[in-house]
Amino acid sequence: MSSEETSELKPLNIAILTVSDSRGAAEDTSGQYLEDQVVEAGHQLIARRILPDDVYLVRALMAGWIADPDIHAVIITGGTGFHERDSTPEAVAPLLDKTIDGFGEEFRRLSAAEIGTSTIQSRAFGGLANHTVIFCLPGSTGACRTGWNGILSSQLDSRHGPCNFSALALRKPQAPYQRLHEKIGSRGTR
Repeated sequence: MSSEETSELKPLNIAILTVSDSRGAAEDTSGQYLEDQVVEAGHQLIARRILPDDVYLVRALMAGWIADPDIHAVIITGGTGFHERDSTPEAVAPLLDKTIDGFGEEFRRLSAAEIGTSTIQSRAFGGLANHTVIFCLPGSTGACRTGWNGILSSQLDSRHGPCNFSALALRKPQAPYQRLHEKIGSRGTR
């Protein structure tokens, strides 16, 4: 984290994943809300996907996004509850280098004002992997609004002080990944 404040936004490349067994693009109001907020805040939406609540599908996509040098942050909506199919924490947690414990704590504190003690059933969490910051929110649009307005909009903004995740995400390694692609490309296979 950095205490360095800037007067100009340093936009991040952000990917959004909706984890749901029942939502398609037309029903994905949470993903759409997050996309709208990311773009309105001046960041670049680099990818948006919807996957069923399957540990291995989510983990595979996330591993690719974490390795991608062009993705600085990932916001996931859905799969953080206690239904037997909710598996976002189980899919993502093994990929993390560090957890952002304060994210889940602050999210539940903020949502308690809206939904009372039901907030204890949220397994919202955040973490860091390969300089990619990852935030996992519940699937409701209201929860995404709470997470974005109360935490993410400032923590992804390079102008926010005394600290934010922008400087850390912008230091994501580039060279080894690019060399790998060049090597693969030179053999003519992908």
